[in-house]
Amino acid sequence: MLMDRERTAAEVGYTAGHYRTPDGAPTDIVIFTITSEARSSAKKALPERKLQVMLIRRKVWPFEGKWALPGGFCQEKESMEACARRELEEETGVTGVPMTYLGVYSEPGRDPRGWIISHVYVALVQQEMLAGRRAADDAADVRLVPVREALEMELAFDHRDILRDALEQIRAQMLTTTVARAFLPERFTIGELYQVIRTVVPEFEESNFIRKITATQRREGIIEEVRDADGHLQTTQRYSQRAAQLYRFTGWTPELSLYR
Repeated sequence: MLMDRERTAAEVGYTAGHYRTPDGAPTDIVIFTITSEARSSAKKALPERKLQVMLIRRKVWPFEGKWALPGGFCQEKESMEACARRELEEETGVTGVPMTYLGVYSEPGRDPRGWIISHVYVALVQQEMLAGRRAADDAADVRLVPVREALEMELAFDHRDILRDALEQIRAQMLTTTVARAFLPERFTIGELYQVIRTVVPEFEESNFIRKITATQRREGIIEEVRDADGHLQTTQRYSQRAAQLYRFTGWTPELSLYR
């Protein structure tokens, strides 16, 4: 027997007016980057790296003049992710960012405009992707701000809480994936890798660090020593007077399981 066709809302007596709906469903976007600048010193040293977040200065009510995360209201015929990408481009000029979903923020009173439920996206990208940033639309200014400073600022809405949650997500990502490779040259030293990780996760400790991640003849690893065609180890003095061993990512991804 054939199934009945899907009935319309009118046929079943459904009326949207029976239910209270939010006054708006915006997206907020948290864009992190690791900046790198050469140190002004005659002595060789690793560059200065900082974890920064992109903020806009609002030019409209509410919170006019306050710093905030970029974002805005979703339109009826677009998805939340499409909204995030559109708002990011409209307010900052930044495009092509590979974002992931963080979560929904719905605490009553979070927005003076009414019952506003926000969906948040987050990304950790190379600073070159943000080089062409410019303020537009509802943004009077756009800047990269060190995360430590941003967390001490009186941000608009509940954006400081959102920033804290987003920071926890990228810290977990830094410790469980090879995202660090996006901020390193193809061949790098352990010191460079360690510095990138510590930039995002300051409390990270080096105990058994090299042994755990380096490939050997007996086990796979996410990095390996760089050797020339004759099998000789390759080193560099790029950031130190003494030669340091060069490494590269192997492309291997460990499979994690609770039962192994």
